[in-house]
Parts: sequence; C-alpha cells; structure tokens
Amino acid sequence: MRKILILAALLAASSATAQTSGGGDTGGGVVRVPKPVTGEQVYGAVCQACHMADAKGGKGAGEIPALASNPKLAGAAYPIMVVAGGKGGMPGFSGTLSNAQMAEAVTYIRTHFGNSYAKPVTEADVAKIARPPAPGGH
Repeated sequence: MRKILILAALLAASSATAQTSGGGDTGGGVVRVPKPVTGEQVYGAVCQACHMADAKGGKGAGEIPALASNPKLAGAAYPIMVVAGGKGGMPGFSGTLSNAQMAEAVTYIRTHFGNSYAKPVTEADVAKIARPPAPGGH
C-alpha cells in the first residue's frame, strides 16, 4: 500500500511539472509574457498606459497628447520619429522595441482611433528614421 501511495504522489508531481513547464511559469516564480507583435498588442502593452485605451490622451500633472483623430499622423515620418526618439515627456523606444514592433504600432495608430491613414509603415521606413541608442546611455 505504501508503494502505491508513493507512486501516486510521484505521478501527481510529474503531471503538475509537465503542466507548468510548457506554460508561462518558469518555475522560479517568473512568468514569461509573450512579446507583443501586432500593432494592437504593442499599443496595449506599451502605449495605452499613457495615451489611454481610446487614444484620447490625458491631462493632469502633464499633458499626454491624443492620438485619436490626429492630423499629425498623416505623414508616417512624424510618428516614427516620435516613437523611435521620443518627444517631451515621452521616451524614445529605439532599443526597447524592434523596428518591426514600432512599424506595427505606428501603422495601428494611423489606422485606428478615428485616423484613416491607410498606407502601412514598414520596418524599412522605421530603419530610415530610428537610430539605435548611443552606447553608455544618457
């Protein structure tokens, strides 16, 4: 009987291990979150915290510009420059986001939230404008 209980405990433990090893828990209490890939995912993970879910920005201690119905997004170069290099209180994301992620995010904001600038932004468009961060930080 004792052997059966030990075997049952081992089977339960191995089944629990099998369930967590394929998931997002690394076993050390760290959960890996999938990297945002689509423009909507990048917006939700990175941009939405400041620009809000409806992209209308906000006012308080500072002003966060609205992306919704924003005529400054008509030309792709301006939002690429801002996303890559930052402006005002917004940090630049070169070195944090890949050129593909920045292209997806800029395309997303240019085609949503009341904006209808349909031409997609490509990685090559971002690469022409985005500069990698300087070594040594600030």
